[in-house]
Amino acid sequence: MVRHRQLQQPARSALQTWRGALQLLFTRRFGTFWFASLLSSIGTWAQQTAEPWLLLALGASPFLIGLDAFAMNAPTWALTLLGGRLADRRDRRHVIALFQSIQMLCPAIIVVLLLMGKITPWIIIGLSVVVGVTDALSMPAFQSIVPTIVPRAQLDRGIALNTAQSGAHERTLEAGSRSLSRILGPAVAGVLLASVGAVACFAVSAASYVPFIAIALWILPPRARVVTPAAADAAPSTTWHAVRTIWQQPQIRGALLTVFISALLTSPLITFTPVLVHASFDGDATTFSIAMTAFGAGGLVGAIALLAISSTVDRRHLSAAAGIVCAATLIATALTPWRWLLPILLATAGATMTICNASANVVLQAAALPHALGQTVSLYLLAMRGGMSLGALATGVTVGWLGVRYALLLDGALAVAGQLTVALWWLRKRAATLATEHAPAP
Repeated sequence: MVRHRQLQQPARSALQTWRGALQLLFTRRFGTFWFASLLSSIGTWAQQTAEPWLLLALGASPFLIGLDAFAMNAPTWALTLLGGRLADRRDRRHVIALFQSIQMLCPAIIVVLLLMGKITPWIIIGLSVVVGVTDALSMPAFQSIVPTIVPRAQLDRGIALNTAQSGAHERTLEAGSRSLSRILGPAVAGVLLASVGAVACFAVSAASYVPFIAIALWILPPRARVVTPAAADAAPSTTWHAVRTIWQQPQIRGALLTVFISALLTSPLITFTPVLVHASFDGDATTFSIAMTAFGAGGLVGAIALLAISSTVDRRHLSAAAGIVCAATLIATALTPWRWLLPILLATAGATMTICNASANVVLQAAALPHALGQTVSLYLLAMRGGMSLGALATGVTVGWLGVRYALLLDGALAVAGQLTVALWWLRKRAATLATEHAPAP
């Protein structure tokens, strides 16, 4: 009887955690924001599924596909810190509305050019640069929304729920975590590609911006950032001073390094899935859509698993372990000769990548100082999007040299080594910090 009760306790705890998380969906502000983000993300992932396939259809090489991903993410290196500064010092509603409206024009332009028969790979790559610039300047403001509308005690649940629907609403491949929209988006894209063509995917993407921009304008207060005089005096005077101050915190540094390695070495799996499907499995658009949908299904499973895990569980361990397993999954994907196994491996990659990045995000945002939240989030985006840009470009080169399987195998081996090294340092640093905190006073 005692053992039976002991077994029931974790189940009850998980159920209570689930109920507490799902209650957030029924709150007016977070619930509305969540559903608007879901619609927007479905459109985004429909475009992201169609775009590399369209590039292949236009005769683009693997290098150009990698260059497209690089063009979309490279502006992160130059502009994300400025985006964090804007998030902390300007009205976030206006920042989001302005740059997301500009970004909405990019798929609309592709629709027009497709209908005219004037589209080329280089035009798509050029528009990807515009998307990257607007993302870099607006995403720190977007990522700062959840901490402003969710109580701090429920921050991990809010981030997990947001990850479950949109992968933190990252409008590019990145990154990071995958989600419900990552299931629905590729599924919608697969139907549209087979029936209407790529033009419908880009049209859906352009339309999906409208509800999100409207809700973002409504849900945020006129001035999302409220700084007390004491906090203002304590705030770093320059961007680089702020970066140094944030980077000096070992828990934040470990989270950023884990995310960077994941983005640099494991995210190329998604960028080059169309090449893998086409070259190694002789697949078509349906095969590609199924593979991407499986990745999204895994991301959703990972996000749901995070909702069931108690907030008392150290997210550092979750992030480090998931990063290592994701890297090992990349190796298995590069080696498998069986097409039927590909969706299973991609689902595993989606789940572990979600757990890795979302857990690191919780650690980072919980440790961030209130007056530097936007700047801290900008470093997270820099690690993710910057890593993705370099990873896509480097893997595009190695695919041309070695072939897609050997290029992904190399990425996986390097990712396992890198994640193990960072995990050992990060967790040892955490143990040393706890030992210091609990040491008796002299």
